[in-house]
Amino acid sequence: MSNLDGRVAELAAKYHPLAIEILKEAIRIPADYVDRPVEQGGDPRCGTSNHEFPRLDYLRKRIIEIGAVRSAADVDFDAFGNLVWVVTDPSDGIPANEKKVIYLDGHTDTVKPLRDVWLQKTNGGVDVYDGLLDRSKITKAMLEKELGWVPPESEWDHLLFGRGSADQLGGVISQIVASKILLELAPEGALKGVIVRSYATVCEEDNDGAGPMYVMRNVLPGAAPELIPDVVILTDSTGDAQKGALGIYRGQRGRMQIEVTVTGRSSHGSMPWMGLNPLEYGAAILKEAAEKYEKREGFLDNAFLGHGTRTASWSTLDTPSDCAVPARFVFRFDRRLTIGETPEQSVKDVEALSSVAAARAAGLEVTVGVPVYPDASWKGYVLNNDQIYLGWVTPQEHPAIAAAVTAYEGVISPIVDGVSGTGGFIPKKPRVDRWIFSTDGVGYPVPKDDTSIPVGESKKWVVSGAYKHPAMFGFAPGIEQNTHKIAECVDVREVRHCIAFLARFPSVFAGNA
Repeated sequence: MSNLDGRVAELAAKYHPLAIEILKEAIRIPADYVDRPVEQGGDPRCGTSNHEFPRLDYLRKRIIEIGAVRSAADVDFDAFGNLVWVVTDPSDGIPANEKKVIYLDGHTDTVKPLRDVWLQKTNGGVDVYDGLLDRSKITKAMLEKELGWVPPESEWDHLLFGRGSADQLGGVISQIVASKILLELAPEGALKGVIVRSYATVCEEDNDGAGPMYVMRNVLPGAAPELIPDVVILTDSTGDAQKGALGIYRGQRGRMQIEVTVTGRSSHGSMPWMGLNPLEYGAAILKEAAEKYEKREGFLDNAFLGHGTRTASWSTLDTPSDCAVPARFVFRFDRRLTIGETPEQSVKDVEALSSVAAARAAGLEVTVGVPVYPDASWKGYVLNNDQIYLGWVTPQEHPAIAAAVTAYEGVISPIVDGVSGTGGFIPKKPRVDRWIFSTDGVGYPVPKDDTSIPVGESKKWVVSGAYKHPAMFGFAPGIEQNTHKIAECVDVREVRHCIAFLARFPSVFAGNA
C-alpha cells in the first residue's frame, strides 16, 4: 500500500458503521409512507420509480450533516429529480477546465417491494424495509432457494437484508461516504486535479438511464469542460454468484421493449365464431417468438457480452368479461441486444413472424413497435423517450480501466483473500468483466456525429459504431443474482471496500498514484 492507499483504507473502515447506518435508513424510509393514507402524506409506491423523494431528501440532509460536501450549496436536485453533489479541491492550483471529471452514478429507486411475500416466504424472519427480524426463522435452504449466492452461515452477521440493499442503495451510500473521505484527504492529494460529480438518480428501474439521459440532453450541450465526464463509475451491483463480488464491469448489453398490439372483435363467449380472438392469435405469436429464441434464430452472440435474448415480459387484456371474446391483447417483449444487433432489426424480426401474418390474414389488426416511456419523475419532468437502451463497452486498454485495476490493487487486494470462481467472495485479484443486466450506463451514449456536447480529445470518449460515450465501468456492492429477489441482501463488507475504491480511484486516474 502507498501512503494514500493506507489512509483511504483506514478511513473506509472507520466510516463503515456510518455507511451501514445510512444504508439501513435509506432502505427503511418507505415504511413511513406506504401504509399512511395519501391525504396524510402517504404514498403506497414510495421508494419505487418516480416516488423516490423521501429517500432522496434524507440522503441530501445526511450528505450535508456528515461533511460529504464542503457546503450545503454543493448538493441539490436537478430539474429531473436526480440528487447531485460535487467535491473538488479548489486549492490544488489546477484550473477547473483542466481537471479530470469523474461521475459517480447510482440509482435510488427499487422494484416493487412485495412486503407480504417477503414475510410469507421468510416465515416472518425478514421484512422488506426493516430487514432481519428473527434469524431463527430463516434457513439456509430457504435463502438458497430464493437467492443466487448465500455465504456460509458463520458469515450471516455480515448480511444486510431489504429491498434495495443489493440493487443498489449500497452503491449510492458508498458514493456518499467516499465523498466524505475525498474531502478529508484532499490535503493529501485525494482530489488533486479532479472534480467528482455524484448522481443519485431516479427512475432507473422503470426507465433505464433516465437520469443520465436528462443530463446528456439538458446539461451537457454547450457545457464547459468541468461538467463533461472523462469517466463514469456506475455503482450498480457488480458481484457474481460464481465468479465473486466487486467486479470491475466495463460493458453491458443493450435493451429495448417491443410492444405488440393485437386488436380483434369482441363477442359473447357462447358464440366465439362471431368474434376474432386477439388473445388466441396473440398467444400464437408469443409461442412462435419463444420457439425462435430457443433455436436462437435471428440472435447474435458475442464472446464478451453474451448472446441477445428475447422474452415476453408484460401484457394487458381488454375484455368485457371472462365469458367473452376479448377486444384487444397488448404484450411486450424484453429484448436484450448484444454487439451487432439493432433495435430496428429486432422489431422487424417480430414483424416477420408467420403468426403475425396469420393474424392479419384472419382479419385482426397487429401493430409492432417501440413504446414511449410516458411517466413523469417525482419532480414532474417527462422525458418521453423511446424505450430503447443502448449497450456499451469500454475497451480493456482504456486508461480508466487500468486505473480501476490499480485502485483495486491498492486498497482492496491487501485486505481480502478470496479467489475468483469460488462463489460470491471478494477476490484478491481484480476481476474485469461485464454485467448481465442493464444499468444507468445506457443513458450516456449519444450519436457520434453529435456536436452539441463539446467533447475534447483529452476526454478520451469511446466511439462505438454510430455512437460515442464517456469511458464507463461499474463497481459496487451486491451480487447480480441476488437483485430483485425475495430476501435481497448485501454483504456489508463489500460496502466498506467499495467506499475505499471510490475514494482512491480519482487520484489514481488523475495520475497521483
